Amino acid sequence: MSAADRLTDALYGAGWSTVRKLPEPVAVRLGRTIADLAWKRRGKGVLRLEANYARVVPDATPERLAELSRAGMRSYLRYWMESFRLPAWSAERVKTGFDPKDLHHLTDGLASGRGVILALPHLANWDLAGAWVTTKLETPFTTVAERLKPETLYDRFVAYREGLGMEVLPHSGGAAFGTLARRLRDGGLVCLVADRDLSASGVEVDFFGETARMPAGPALLAQQTGALLLPVTLRYDDSPVMKGRVHPPIEVPGSGTRAEKTSVMTQSLADAFASGIAEHPEDWHMLQRLWLADLDPAKGPS
Repeated sequence: MSAADRLTDALYGAGWSTVRKLPEPVAVRLGRTIADLAWKRRGKGVLRLEANYARVVPDATPERLAELSRAGMRSYLRYWMESFRLPAWSAERVKTGFDPKDLHHLTDGLASGRGVILALPHLANWDLAGAWVTTKLETPFTTVAERLKPETLYDRFVAYREGLGMEVLPHSGGAAFGTLARRLRDGGLVCLVADRDLSASGVEVDFFGETARMPAGPALLAQQTGALLLPVTLRYDDSPVMKGRVHPPIEVPGSGTRAEKTSVMTQSLADAFASGIAEHPEDWHMLQRLWLADLDPAKGPS
């Protein structure tokens, strides 16, 4: 392991061991302070966040974009502070930490026994939403995690999410799809963060007026297993309770090839994501390149 990898792993380890012990008001202030410092430095991540917001809010002035990126960094650090502290939250704190609308789409789907796929963008705190599902709804689920460098950091994230009641599969390796399909055929729940394609072979969608690429997995799983595909969007407000919405199911088209059906369904997913992001762009934590116009075809997503 390189020195940089050891430092990265040590910093995350310190976050989980130290921040989780802080009183909540102290953790909130610390997160905001770190966010503001990072925003003032105008590093690569902040500039990319701002450039992404420029597509979401195309008529925004430079001053408005700067305000959005500052709020975005505060939202991003709120995600990290909550995530570091989630393992220490009581069950009651988790149960009261999330308030989703239209939950019946999920509960009715689970009751039907056909399996449910929840697909989310990088909005607010998807880990908190997952912990709420396993705690409040007492429903385990399976998800997929990107392999991080160093490997010890990936192991930390897997252990963290498994500690919240999730089954975590590695994104790479090719075996994840088959396992997810089996869980769904058994009537289980699968949750996938699905607004950024990591394979460079995803589905092209229109996203805020330009072409982006999103993963085909959610639509393919729904077609192959008959599971219900539900978009979910999340948001923060000034309260400690995260809000969210479970959108209506995305139906499998009645005609067309598998590729055509996948394209239509993934576009519907992108449209649902866009509706939530447009309402609360500052809670969309997309600090990477997303639109094809920003990507180097030789390198893929970065």
